[in-house]
Amino acid sequence: MPPIGEGHLLLNRYQLLEHFGSGGMARVFRARDQMLDRYVAIKILREDYSKDPDFEEQFRNEARSAANLSHPNIVTVYDFGNDNDQLFIVMELIPGTDLKSLLRQRGRFTVEAGIPLMVQACAGIGYAHRAGFVHCDVKPHNLLVTPDNRLKVTDFGIARAMAGISLGEHTNVVWGSPQYFSPEQAAGESPTPASDVYSLGVVLYEMLTGTLPFTGSTVEELARLHMEAHPIPPSEYIPDLPPALEEIILKVLSKEPSARYRTADQLGRVLLKFGTPRDEPVSTPMSTPVSEVAPAAIWEQQPEPQPAESGALSSLLNIDWWAVGLGLLALIAVGGLFPFWMWVYFTYNPPLK
Repeated sequence: MPPIGEGHLLLNRYQLLEHFGSGGMARVFRARDQMLDRYVAIKILREDYSKDPDFEEQFRNEARSAANLSHPNIVTVYDFGNDNDQLFIVMELIPGTDLKSLLRQRGRFTVEAGIPLMVQACAGIGYAHRAGFVHCDVKPHNLLVTPDNRLKVTDFGIARAMAGISLGEHTNVVWGSPQYFSPEQAAGESPTPASDVYSLGVVLYEMLTGTLPFTGSTVEELARLHMEAHPIPPSEYIPDLPPALEEIILKVLSKEPSARYRTADQLGRVLLKFGTPRDEPVSTPMSTPVSEVAPAAIWEQQPEPQPAESGALSSLLNIDWWAVGLGLLALIAVGGLFPFWMWVYFTYNPPLK
């Protein structure tokens, strides 16, 4: 059977228009949903995954769960299916490119340009953490950036399905991207939200320095480095890097999960203070409102301003009259006792004659 390609109609609904990407586990197409008359992105998984019934079941479960994630910084999953023994997933079509491509073009990001993008990544992944999701494969290839600097995280369902395969099968996928996985993933342990935080730390390190914290020629060497080695401090690449930001980066790259921030939300909150002046709202380089970057309801609960009264009326209304009344009563009581105490004093201490 020839491989599915451009021009194919999946399930008599999705017309494949253009092949615009491939990876180790899938090919990506721009397509048109003929039923809803909209353009979508479709990832078609490699045939060997589609022929594994256990993986297919895991993939369907994870894709169904990922479709329930609704957040402005997460690529929406619309549908999934199987056509001629080829598993596929239908997603929101995002204009722009992935963060890895931008890094190749730019070399690195300034703090002012990079932190707002990372805050958005933390907002999307943090939302997933609150919903009980662990991404398992956070890397710049899975962070899509639009022309107006909106960042969206993709591949939740696929990454989690891959993580569910036993270590003896499809090892190249289970290991994910060894440049970005956490020490516990390198050791074969199940990933947690703190594992995603570590991977976000690797991405942040690369964004600001232009290089990865660890490089190696084999998966085994990279795994050892993640588990044992300490990264070069980012300030050696960027001397003017704020010391507090360097401390945050090194914290999220800790070997022990308990030494990192527990969720992406926590990392996002501490990053909000960088990249823009403290007294101004956080925005992307294209002036995206802060509510679109990291919803205030999630990370910063600000008290509602109260209407102010004016003039003397305001002063009168703000007086605590109960306290004034109690004070007067106390004064009267003490004043009334003064003659009594004077009598007692002179009774035991008569004046000298």
